[in-house]
Amino acid sequence: MKINFSFLLILTGFCVYAQNRTISIRVNEPVADVQPTMYGVFFEDINFGADGGIYAELIKNRSFEFTKPLMGWKVEQKPFREGAVMVINRQEKEHSSNPRFLRVKLENTPKDALVMTNEGFRGMGIKQGLRYDFSMMYRTSASGIKMHIDLVNQSGQKIGGTVVTVQGGKDGWQKQEVSFNATAGEPKGKFSISIEGNGIIDLDMISLFPSDTWKGRPGGMRADMIQMLADMKPGFIRFPGGCIVEGFNLENRYQWKKTIGPLEDRELIINRWNIEFAHKPAPDYFQTFGLGFFEYFQLAEDIGAEPLPILNCGMACQFNSAEVTPLDQLDPFVQDALDLIEFANGDVNTTWGRKRAEMGHAAPFNLKFMGVGNENWGPQYLERLEVFKNAIRQKYPDFKIVGSSGTDPNGERFDLLNTSMRKMGIDLIDEHFYRKPSWFLENAQRYDSYPRTGSKIFAGEYAGHDERVPAGGPTKNNWRAAMAEAAFLTGVERNAEVVQLASYAPLFAHVDGWQWSPDLIWVDNLRVYGTPSYHVQKLFSLNKGTKVLPVQSNNDVLAGQDSLYASAVFDADRKEVIIKLVNAKPQPEAVNLNLEGIKLNAKEATVSVMANANDLLSNSLENPFAVVPVESSFPVKAKGTVYYSPGYSFSVIRIPVK
Repeated sequence: MKINFSFLLILTGFCVYAQNRTISIRVNEPVADVQPTMYGVFFEDINFGADGGIYAELIKNRSFEFTKPLMGWKVEQKPFREGAVMVINRQEKEHSSNPRFLRVKLENTPKDALVMTNEGFRGMGIKQGLRYDFSMMYRTSASGIKMHIDLVNQSGQKIGGTVVTVQGGKDGWQKQEVSFNATAGEPKGKFSISIEGNGIIDLDMISLFPSDTWKGRPGGMRADMIQMLADMKPGFIRFPGGCIVEGFNLENRYQWKKTIGPLEDRELIINRWNIEFAHKPAPDYFQTFGLGFFEYFQLAEDIGAEPLPILNCGMACQFNSAEVTPLDQLDPFVQDALDLIEFANGDVNTTWGRKRAEMGHAAPFNLKFMGVGNENWGPQYLERLEVFKNAIRQKYPDFKIVGSSGTDPNGERFDLLNTSMRKMGIDLIDEHFYRKPSWFLENAQRYDSYPRTGSKIFAGEYAGHDERVPAGGPTKNNWRAAMAEAAFLTGVERNAEVVQLASYAPLFAHVDGWQWSPDLIWVDNLRVYGTPSYHVQKLFSLNKGTKVLPVQSNNDVLAGQDSLYASAVFDADRKEVIIKLVNAKPQPEAVNLNLEGIKLNAKEATVSVMANANDLLSNSLENPFAVVPVESSFPVKAKGTVYYSPGYSFSVIRIPVK
């Protein structure tokens, strides 16, 4: 939104400002390039981020492959007949990735005598008037079997549906597709199938998608969630995790080759977050891989981000089983990495490039980065990383490798990894910090003393974790944490010569299915909102500029003096100087902005301000705009411009220059 700047002064409550602090920006002395990849997003399938999240499938357990084969389904019979509905586990080798299906035996069964209802992922969000696309695989020799397909609201009323008569008599499995419109909206609907007729019918891959997926792709992603990412214009997207890359054991690790090709051939596994948190059990959390590596690459391309996949290095999660693959048996893991580069970049005449083309993308995805291992540590990690590095660079000399610095940003474990990877020549070192807001304020100068040459930094996972957690509720994404993250990011930006990628984590959480908090974006079945942290990340990403400019106050970087934090960049495309200023105290502050070595090109500057006197305030589904940027303008001149920074605020000031 945009308002007059005088309104911002009203918001400050006519407070008396302290003596002006002068901030000098030497525009004619840029110190480093800002990488186009600087601010990105980190996606992990946690908090029902994929199935039940950005993957728009509404049916839970569509192929009956969960540990409990009918989890998510309720079968009702009137009257009950033993053996009328059975789960079959086929043993044929060609079906090893999807062995189960449902067999239904009908005996002149009338409508509504045998009904299967699916509960969805914490219900199904249904939109009035929207088209819904149903599909299933079936096999039958009978004729005349009818499927009554309906959406149902919480009161049990049908709110849209159709009837399908299946064609029997053919050998093998067939696919049936049909579409219909919802007649009413419902935040927590269900889906039902009433089967009518006589004979035996086998069912598999029962699926329902809304038609308003991202870019209208059939079987695609939930558009409102992806739009939140596209609006950030991220420089990269890291996928598929997180700890799911490692798995709680190696059998449970993420294997990208099992996530491509026809959906019915993708092998479901239990999501490691299914059993991780005793306080938030999720026995229905699995990975169907309808959202697989091809879809991740396609998403990166859609939103203009560089793809950054993370692969297992032959180590399971060290907090769980700590399994490792012997070094002399590491070849399959290394080959997976080499094959992934070929899948992303190879031409259609290569083995894996041809597979990509067969999925509908003949052009390469231009993969430049890859992470080897996630939050792994110790000498066992380093020796495996060395094997990967040598194999990748032998075949792809210019390819960039990201290594893990473990779970903490300091200590003996961190020091060993950081020192060893620099000696090894790893391109980017992935640092993670989930800390109190005060840590981010205290570490705004973390990268000032890092070496300017050698390995660069990927600030891959960070989030301010406030200590106050409501009983039974999530850690809040409050304004205090977001403001501290903004202060820390001024230090990241000031050191763009060192830090080349940065991303908050985790990305998404469902309000009825979260396990970890805080998170950047929260959703329910129909709505989505960005937290204050989301808006901070978005402001940095949309205003990253192209060159870092020196910012000083009293001949020093501004990183905590009077609780002020600042950085600045020049944007060569927009011909603007962009100043980011955090005021982390409740009192407002008047600052003099002196631009040195440049002429202005306008009499006004534009400013986007996030501010609230209540630093514990959070956004919510009911109040999604409690703390969001407000845009205004104020008069500006090259030297002596006074900017009034509200208490508890983050300001992004854009000044047009010649």
